[in-house]
Amino acid sequence: MPDRVAAAEALIRQYYAAFNAGDVEAMLALLCSDVAHHINQGGQEDGVPAFRAFMARMNRHYREELRDIVVMTGAGGTRAAAEFTVHGTYLATDEGLPAATGQRYVLPAGAFFAIRDGRIARVSNTYNLADWIAQVGG
Repeated sequence: MPDRVAAAEALIRQYYAAFNAGDVEAMLALLCSDVAHHINQGGQEDGVPAFRAFMARMNRHYREELRDIVVMTGAGGTRAAAEFTVHGTYLATDEGLPAATGQRYVLPAGAFFAIRDGRIARVSNTYNLADWIAQVGG
């Protein structure tokens, strides 16, 4: 069991290292083909193609680095959570959100994960959208 817990933590750390490196393909390689992506204050998208499209949209509108990452894992290694601070720049106006003018923001955030067969089966992201809107001047 300790090996599964360590493997879960390593998987999440690898996922965020790929995120911070801007390596979307490395992130996608860590996902189950039917990954469930629960978008903060939004819906659910399923599968790697939907996740790839989501990341392409995000990378057009935002440049982000995650810092102070803390990973927590469940005893069985099938669930994990992460808390971190997002340091970002709002690059281009995202639909339904305030106009982008290169505003910078710092935002506490977190994510919950389900892990299956050594890959991420679910990602649920959470942050305070009202705080983000206030920071970018909305």
